[in-house]
Amino acid sequence: MTAASENWTIASAADAARARALLARLTAEAGVPALDRARFLTALGGRLLRGLDAGATELTVTTGVGRELRVALGGPEPWRHTLVCPSPVPGPLPRLDEAPLAEALLGADEDAAALLSSLAETEELLRIHREELHQTNQGVLALHAELEAAALAQRELLDAERTARAEAEKARRLLTFLANASAVLNASLDHDDILRRLPELLVPEYARHVDVWIVDDERTPPGERAAATVTAARTGRPQHAGRHLAELPGVDDLPASALSPDRPLLCLPVGARTVQGVLTLAAPGDRFDPDTTVMLLELARRAGIALDNARQYEQHRDVAEALQRAQLTELPPTPGLALAARYLPATHGLNIGGDWYDAFPQPDGSVLAVIGDVTGHGLRAAVIMGQLRTALRAYAFEGNGPARILTLLHRMLRHQEPELYATCAIARFTSGEPGVVWAAAGHPPAVARGPRGEVRVLEAKPGIMLGVPMPYEYEEHTVDLPAGSTLALYTDGLVERRSAGIDTGIDRLARAMGALRTEDLADLDAAADSLLKPMLHDSEHDDDICLLLCRTARV
Repeated sequence: MTAASENWTIASAADAARARALLARLTAEAGVPALDRARFLTALGGRLLRGLDAGATELTVTTGVGRELRVALGGPEPWRHTLVCPSPVPGPLPRLDEAPLAEALLGADEDAAALLSSLAETEELLRIHREELHQTNQGVLALHAELEAAALAQRELLDAERTARAEAEKARRLLTFLANASAVLNASLDHDDILRRLPELLVPEYARHVDVWIVDDERTPPGERAAATVTAARTGRPQHAGRHLAELPGVDDLPASALSPDRPLLCLPVGARTVQGVLTLAAPGDRFDPDTTVMLLELARRAGIALDNARQYEQHRDVAEALQRAQLTELPPTPGLALAARYLPATHGLNIGGDWYDAFPQPDGSVLAVIGDVTGHGLRAAVIMGQLRTALRAYAFEGNGPARILTLLHRMLRHQEPELYATCAIARFTSGEPGVVWAAAGHPPAVARGPRGEVRVLEAKPGIMLGVPMPYEYEEHTVDLPAGSTLALYTDGLVERRSAGIDTGIDRLARAMGALRTEDLADLDAAADSLLKPMLHDSEHDDDICLLLCRTARV
């Protein structure tokens, strides 16, 4: 039998009666027992009447493949019901207007008669059961003691179930705390931040007091340590110190500590490969719970991994920072040109990048001022920055100008480091000439301040970034720079913020340059510091910052 469906619109009580009569006929022909049929029709009739209060509703009747009859009622209270019939529902399904109202009323009486007959049979069965119950009353009394025993056993089972559920909930809570605490510890790569967060996580729920002792670390505050703490550091095994044996899993018992005679101590070694220190917890109550202790042992292990990661991160950062600062040039004395530079690492993440500045004389006596930025952060960026700086100096000592130097650097980087890019700007100052020759490779524009305070941005379009996989020849630009002028070269970390575009930062730098007085520029180092203050008022920057100021001497 294929599926069939019919939609009936129920707009009045008469429609509801017809729908009930049609469904009564269908279910009767499909062999649905009278009692099930009465329950179904009663439930349907009540919902049809409530649906009429909201207006017309749609009743969808569907016969599926097999013996299913599905009814779906729309309206403000949707209702769906599936009736599995003993026999297939005969088809096709009738329309609503095919059920005369009189037939609907008589059909309801037939259903009531069938129900009454069923009730009469039930009453007869109840009478027979009453007689049987009366006859077996003495037997029930004899079984009373056994029922009490069964009830007691059931209560014991329920108590055991409650205990099991409580233990499961406790385990869930401990695992959730462990997962959340691990996420907090692993989110930080700062050694001191991890040490600060441990007590915040554990007090007061899991410990009344927490002490973190990092062995051979001068940053750990000095203080008197419990004997159990020292033993845990020496043996690498967790220790419990209290007046009574705790017999905690995986933990050795020691006598109560003189530093905490009334409250037990739990001393947990911390370390990934070796013992770095000990986490000492004073019990939040009279004793430590065994299940909680297992969780604390795992937390101490994970804290050791987080501390080890932070230590490796700091070592990597220190190496990169030392390498980068070793390659930042000590600015040379240059007659007729004052120089000042500043380098600030990023305040977030691995705060060492590929920003650099340089200044040096060429064989013909001119001075090159250089600013650059290698993409990325970390040790690799610092190493590539050093290679570019060395290559740039070599090309410059061959007598090449700014544009030719950038072209050679682009060619070198494109072939040696095809997945790495850099920006760079070079300005050449020649004694006796009022202008400056410059070229840029994808670098932010320089900002020039004239001797009378007028400020302009050198907005000539720069060339592509160094290392972009395509051949490119860079162009030189010449701009007048009268004596007493100041040229600011910088990396994008000075002017770019997540909350604003780079153009906004360049405008702010230009305003800061214009706000400097002539007497402020007499000390160029102090002027560099004054220039950074309005640019870094928020104290937070996601990238390295390099600033190189070049001031031509007044005649």
